[in-house]
Amino acid sequence: MSFDYDLFVIGGGSGGVRAARIAAGTHGAKVALAEEFRMGGTCVIRGCVPKKLMVYASSYPGMVDEARAYGWEASIGRFEWSDFRTKLETELTRLETAYRSGLTNAGVTVFDSRAVLVDAHTVKLADGKTVSAKHILVATGGTPFVPDFPGREMAITSDEIFNVKVLPKRVLIVGGGYIASEFACILNGLGCEVAQYYRGAQILRGFDEEARGHVAEAMRENGVDIHCGTTVMRLEKADDGIRAVATDGSENVFDAVLYATGRIPNSKGLGLEDLGVKLGRGGQIEVDDYSQTAVPSIFAVGDVTDRINLTPVAIREGHAFADTVFGGQRRCVDHSLFASAVFTQPEMGTIGMTEEAARAQEPIEVYATAFRPMQSAFAGEQDRVLMKLIVSQESRKVLGCHIVAPGAGEMIQLVGIAMTMGVTKEQFDATIAVHPTMSEELVTMRSPVRTG
Repeated sequence: MSFDYDLFVIGGGSGGVRAARIAAGTHGAKVALAEEFRMGGTCVIRGCVPKKLMVYASSYPGMVDEARAYGWEASIGRFEWSDFRTKLETELTRLETAYRSGLTNAGVTVFDSRAVLVDAHTVKLADGKTVSAKHILVATGGTPFVPDFPGREMAITSDEIFNVKVLPKRVLIVGGGYIASEFACILNGLGCEVAQYYRGAQILRGFDEEARGHVAEAMRENGVDIHCGTTVMRLEKADDGIRAVATDGSENVFDAVLYATGRIPNSKGLGLEDLGVKLGRGGQIEVDDYSQTAVPSIFAVGDVTDRINLTPVAIREGHAFADTVFGGQRRCVDHSLFASAVFTQPEMGTIGMTEEAARAQEPIEVYATAFRPMQSAFAGEQDRVLMKLIVSQESRKVLGCHIVAPGAGEMIQLVGIAMTMGVTKEQFDATIAVHPTMSEELVTMRSPVRTG
């Protein structure tokens, strides 16, 4: 049977683009890709990249305060949101163009269209045209989830925050995950009055408890008004904004309410279930270790599979898929160990097991230290950083590392290399420290603070 293409990719985010480029450019397959919005997907257009640029923008007032403490005559004026947005859009357009060029240079045919599945080898484009392919890869990512409640239509999500025309003065962030916490810090740094409501007992659920407590305390000290055990009952229109009626009995008015209560797989309306592709309870496409669905010709990578929802993981999955199907190399992705960063202020970098998970698995030793870093201590600031290692008593391997500090994301990447190689605590101890740095504490902690 002949097909129009060897591979048709639905979704132009990081995972889909990498799969298409490797299949076409490296392995010589005939590939097409359809994207209904903008090339680059969540990460480039409405996620990691614009968010990190906002993190940078929000950090400058603190730098100026510190500069004065170091003897500089320094001041900072008003933040011009419109100027930032204009330059941000220019940068995102540049990146989108680069993604598109990477595809076309690899020989990929690009359709600027929504695509849905008709059968195991056929997709239908928005104009009604049908295209056949030997293999189909679904890489449609995720979408923000907002629960159903009175006034829901007045809330925005992380997708829309980059496009607001006026930076709100009073903002409510609903949610306690990393996206909610990051935007709470960003908007606080940009001069907004920020409240954060989270129904759980502590923000950043799923991360190491000691590390998440450290971040929450620092956020409160920096001015974020965190309310745990609280969520919104309803939103109402008020003369001067949006009134949020909360479960703790409070009623407060905000200029904007941003919901960051999780993301769900973007799998609806693609025709998957009619073809026998299995979806999980949350809508995630169920795949095997090689990203293959229950329908042999259909594969899926990235957030739509809800395995590890991180851009580098999606890229690795897309690459492994292309090598497996078109390169003659059976490759799967090990999801058991990966480093990640939460760009709160201060940042948190983490890899491996939390203390709680490790303790439930086996006897461990915990090495941890919290201290005031030299740079901010000299400026009279009370900031504290946290360095923490979780060590197996039996194998002596480092099972987890958690860092809360400026630049934690940069540090944890390097720790990730060592942990991927199976580093032991004694190998950390044998490493000569770089002095004076914050990260030297990782190799100078000699006595465990807890065992068990």
